[in-house]
Amino acid sequence: MPIGVPKIAYLITGEEEGTWVDVNGLYRRRVLFLGQAIEREVANQIIGIIAFLSIDDSSLDHYLFINSPGGSLIGGIGIYDMMQGVKPDVHTFALGVVASMASFILAGGTITKRLAYPHSRVMIHQPASSYFQAPTGDFVMEIETVIEVREKITQTYARRTGQHYVIIWCDMERDCFMSATEAKAYGVVDLLTVDQ
Repeated sequence: MPIGVPKIAYLITGEEEGTWVDVNGLYRRRVLFLGQAIEREVANQIIGIIAFLSIDDSSLDHYLFINSPGGSLIGGIGIYDMMQGVKPDVHTFALGVVASMASFILAGGTITKRLAYPHSRVMIHQPASSYFQAPTGDFVMEIETVIEVREKITQTYARRTGQHYVIIWCDMERDCFMSATEAKAYGVVDLLTVDQ
């Protein structure tokens, strides 16, 4: 195997011998990774890949592996909305730490197809704001927006986990960390990759 950029063996249609292709070859198999903080560029890349692959062949499921501390509220909601808007099922996998908006994306996978690896940790909490950078007038408008977004996120978590709205609201008041087993009991994921 070549050293440097991660590569996988791939047999290109019409060729007799396999070739080494970079990780983008995994996209052809609908395997996607969210392995960093969710920022505008990362969110747009994932949204674009999901859209392209869905247009390319809407009969193949997507597999999104998540190991992320969370990040942009708008970027995370964009990824979530794209996952809900495509025909293929989106399998989500929790690896390492899946926190904040990343846990929202994890919960957004197709119900019955959301998995957690044994040592993963999932964390939910209320959406944060960058209010400290805004003038006072903007601060008031931003708080109203954050409260509205928090209500929508809480409603979505409640719908996707089966937990009552008030329980989700209270748990999001603080950083609520869960083991893989606890995340399954809570309803953020449906399956564990191995018995624990």
